[in-house]
Amino acid sequence: MRVPRCREPDLLELPVSSLKGVGPRLGPRLGKLGVERVADLLSLLPQRYEDRTCLKPLGALAAGEKALVEGGVDVAEVVFRRRRSLLVRICDSTGSVTLRFFHFSPGQRERLSRGVRLRCFGEVRAGAVGLEMVHPEYAVVGPDTGPPETTLTPVYPATEGLNQPRIRRLVRQALDAHARAPLPDYLDACLPEGWPRLDEAIVSLHEPPPGAAFAELAAGRHPWQRRLALEELVAHRLSLRRAALDLGSAERAPCVVDSSGRLDAFRGALPFRLTGAQERALDEILRDLAGDKPMNRLLQGDVGTGKTVVAAAAALAASGAGFQTAVMAPTELLAEQHAATFRKWLEPLGVAVAALSGSMSAAARAGALARIARDGTAVAVGTHALFQESVRFERLGLVIVDEQHRFGVQQRLELKRKGERDGRVPHQLVMTATPIPRTLAMTAYADLDCSIIAELPAGRRPVATAVMQERRRPELVERVGAHCRAGRQAYWVCPLIEESELVDSRAAIELERALTAALPGVRVGLVHGRMKGADKDAVMRAFASGALGLLVATTVIEVGVDVPNATLMVVENAERMGLAQLHQLRGRVGRGDEASTCVLLYKPPLTDVARARLELMRSTSDGFVIAEKDLELRGPGEVLGTRQTGLMQLRIADLVRDADLLPLAVRVSEELLERYPERVVPLIRRWVRSGREYASV
Repeated sequence: MRVPRCREPDLLELPVSSLKGVGPRLGPRLGKLGVERVADLLSLLPQRYEDRTCLKPLGALAAGEKALVEGGVDVAEVVFRRRRSLLVRICDSTGSVTLRFFHFSPGQRERLSRGVRLRCFGEVRAGAVGLEMVHPEYAVVGPDTGPPETTLTPVYPATEGLNQPRIRRLVRQALDAHARAPLPDYLDACLPEGWPRLDEAIVSLHEPPPGAAFAELAAGRHPWQRRLALEELVAHRLSLRRAALDLGSAERAPCVVDSSGRLDAFRGALPFRLTGAQERALDEILRDLAGDKPMNRLLQGDVGTGKTVVAAAAALAASGAGFQTAVMAPTELLAEQHAATFRKWLEPLGVAVAALSGSMSAAARAGALARIARDGTAVAVGTHALFQESVRFERLGLVIVDEQHRFGVQQRLELKRKGERDGRVPHQLVMTATPIPRTLAMTAYADLDCSIIAELPAGRRPVATAVMQERRRPELVERVGAHCRAGRQAYWVCPLIEESELVDSRAAIELERALTAALPGVRVGLVHGRMKGADKDAVMRAFASGALGLLVATTVIEVGVDVPNATLMVVENAERMGLAQLHQLRGRVGRGDEASTCVLLYKPPLTDVARARLELMRSTSDGFVIAEKDLELRGPGEVLGTRQTGLMQLRIADLVRDADLLPLAVRVSEELLERYPERVVPLIRRWVRSGREYASV
């Protein structure tokens, strides 16, 4: 039976196993490099290039260079010095060089006999008896040996069992398929003049001419590389935008219009005026709530900028329209704080607030569940307990998720589904106190509308930051003692719970004992992640009430309760912490009107990265400046705290290096949606491997 011939345009969509030389063992190895289809080989870009386009005379070689050479074998012998090795000396009319092999077979030794002519490529180094190459690539020169390469030689990412010659042969097959059925250039009509064509960029990156700009290629800034990086950024942004647009057209939400007039009473009852940024964010939220398209809005603001009061106003508006609000927080402590705050602000206006947590007694939990399901309690505040099956809402219209990156996609989706009623889903507001760099907001959150609160409330002062060496610890302990005896409170943060041989830092338990002994008259408390929840809560409540003057803690307080009287923080081993974590910890102080200080205690010597990190913390309290630097140092996956966005699996683009491409990527993606919608799905399929359900969460 004759197998029908594959249509040419489908060649690149075939599995990589269709290529010559790819069997059941090689396929999984290619999968580790992200190569599943033939087309994936085209986006497996070289990490660097080698120039093998001209032969260099042996007499002109210098240590430290990589070169292509040719010569006849003069001597080949096995030597037994410090290590057994095969030494092969090749010569030409200008000089000689020694090839050294530590790993070789008897057959290899026989083939490299006197008189055989070899062409070799490798790095030249100074050896015991002159210049040598260690394990160079080589081939025997014969009648069929052609001239040197006419293009630069690519060096690809490698994995075990997959060497460079084999990868190059596979890429060559993919380029041949591309020549017969080129990839469609979906961006051709949207790019400014001067950008290279897609096929030019692909072929040139795998086979660059000798005159190609080495420095630009090495830095990932060559126009060929940027052409593919731009297309990848456009595809990922489109995957999110399209999911959001599909969601908006497919789903409907209740129109939440507050007719109670209580928002003015709410503003008037507050002991402070909302900032301009808070008012703008609230206006954007209320405008979204009034429509029948589900709100998917990200409310981001630095620590202390007042996101909670905006969220409370949104919940009040939902209540005024007859709808419930679910507020989900990542920890019980934070959920309790939100519940207390919402009660203080909303219950005087007739809005009932219920708390729901995993540690509640059975009777208290049953009562809360009944109020939420039957009485329609306007605001339910809790942890992940909110999306358990037993929780039923009477009329859920708004979901507020605090510190959204700490929740999984499925958890947020389940909470949203609880509000489905009559074909409508609740609006969703997600909040984060982790400032998101502009580059990430334009990409990873392209499916969300974004509101930013970028100014501190009136009277709130930036936290002063000092950097101090470990040797000044006694002086610092005295300062903390005087601070607490004056009626104020302090945190002392320690990253570990017990002594570790790997990380030389003081354990919180030992530190608490030492500080208690050194500070008579100061009540010292301790919280760490291994304590039982009830014990931890008791200590935190004692600190919040003022019963404790000094709280020794691990980083569990990174997201915690507000204690306005706590105006001093010491962070132990600050040189070992990341910028985002340091900034979040610093945000625990400065919550009131008093001036606050954060002392970053470090042990020298500092690495260059640690020194830059501490200097930045000392020089700025702007969370967005810190976030941009954090992105540069750690990468997008770590900054977001998750890799579930899929955008972190970029194959070519780099969100730091290619940040200047983002505005163009936004413009091109919007133009494709508007003018060339038929190109959107094929472009997404080319670059994005799986669906993006999270985009609708």
